[in-house]
Amino acid sequence: MKRLAIVRQKYNPAGGAERIVSAILRQLRGGGGLRPLLITRNWEAVDGIEAARVKPFYLGSVWRDWGFARAARRAWREAGADLVQSHERIPGCDIFRAGDGVHAAWLEARLEGKTWLARLATFCNPYHHYMLRTERAMFLHPSLRAVICNSELVRNDVTRRFGVPAARCEVIYNGVDSAFFHPREARRTRAELRERYGIEQDAPVLVYVGSGFERKGVAQALNAIAAHPSVRLVVVGGDKKLARYRRLAETLGIGGRVRFVGPQRDVRGFYGMADGFILPTLYEPFGSVVAEAMACGLPVLTSARCGGAELLEEGETGWVAPALDAGHWQRNVASWLASRGRWSEMGDRARARVEALSEESMVAQMLALYRRLLSEREGRR
Repeated sequence: MKRLAIVRQKYNPAGGAERIVSAILRQLRGGGGLRPLLITRNWEAVDGIEAARVKPFYLGSVWRDWGFARAARRAWREAGADLVQSHERIPGCDIFRAGDGVHAAWLEARLEGKTWLARLATFCNPYHHYMLRTERAMFLHPSLRAVICNSELVRNDVTRRFGVPAARCEVIYNGVDSAFFHPREARRTRAELRERYGIEQDAPVLVYVGSGFERKGVAQALNAIAAHPSVRLVVVGGDKKLARYRRLAETLGIGGRVRFVGPQRDVRGFYGMADGFILPTLYEPFGSVVAEAMACGLPVLTSARCGGAELLEEGETGWVAPALDAGHWQRNVASWLASRGRWSEMGDRARARVEALSEESMVAQMLALYRRLLSEREGRR
């Protein structure tokens, strides 16, 4: 039986990459002809799955990532792995799953429109230099045989920036549990949640879900609803600079129309209490929250730098705007409001679009890729 090493540095129960890894491990535990080895710094135990925990001592973020990469390479070599899939930027892996996108593309998006001082601060950060150098080394390494991209957006970034042939970039969208994220289940607590947070039952509500408010555009979401007095916004997630966003809402005169509800273990009910989903992200390789919202029957407003935008049909299941175009965002909110009589129909179409994006389908595509790569390697011997 061939051995597949899967590399992910740390575990976050809410993390998209972690859910992907867990889905692969569950499938392989039930068969599949591959024996998995999880190489990690920190992970919850998975019954029936062998794990190699590597934890170099900590001397800052650059040392953390460099030390883990060095230890992970040693671990997969000692284990005699036949195939290595890394979710971290580690030169020498066979497959890289670019679930976090391309760091160079994220930096470019983050610095767009920033002051020279902000650009200087970024340039002086050694972690970005390390990431850019390591990312390039990985994509140009002769061992790299495939890149799993969770959107066409990511594939285009990889091929354009690093010259990786498009044929080696497999687009496999993230799976979504459409049985769990179902409009009927999501809306069970709609009236209760609206009452709890003081939102009128007939008010038009947009919901945002995610952490990292700067990257995912919470400020833009606040500005987008400012011109529309009837709209309420529910922000689900946490951020170290939450107070700054509360102040911005007050400055815009919308403090009474915005609810910051913090991180939530189960976000399904918050999709259900809303009438639309908004994610004005600066850079999002896919955005599983987009697929979850669509599965819950919501039209979506997101940015052109979100991979999940590829799932939308403009004006039918949602709207797309440049991340930093405030006027465009306000117009899209206006279009969403004007479509109120079609929200149910739009939600049905949105759900139909993502129903085929199951976890099982996602893992099946990955397993097919593993088998093809192993077969090609055998053929060369």
